[in-house]
Amino acid sequence: MLKQFRDFGMKGNVVDLAIGIIIGAAFGKIVESMVGDILMPVIGAMTGGLDFTNYFTSLSHSVTANTLVEAKKQGAVLAWENFVTITINFIIIALALFAVVNMIQRVKKKQEAAAPAAPPRQEILLQEIRDLLARK
Repeated sequence: MLKQFRDFGMKGNVVDLAIGIIIGAAFGKIVESMVGDILMPVIGAMTGGLDFTNYFTSLSHSVTANTLVEAKKQGAVLAWENFVTITINFIIIALALFAVVNMIQRVKKKQEAAAPAAPPRQEILLQEIRDLLARK
């Protein structure tokens, strides 16, 4: 049973999937940093210095705080800026994956077009017979 588990774990698909998940998580962190640390501050600067990190909507009359952290302590809030940031992260990741898949498909199409399939053995033999008959 241990041997079967080891064989299963070492199959190419399982290892490839594990590598893909690890790279995907790392890529997600890069995109998260790009959105949070680069894009959102630029958008904030273009809109007059607005700080998007503290945008929320209070769901309770008891919430009087100006910062999201303090508002969460006081009651229920909708932290919609966090949702916007995560949505931007998703869109960037989806676009990047779309670009990678398109690139892979183009490479496969070029390889298929560049290397035509060899004719079957029967066709080769028939061509040889035809050529021999044509010589006579």
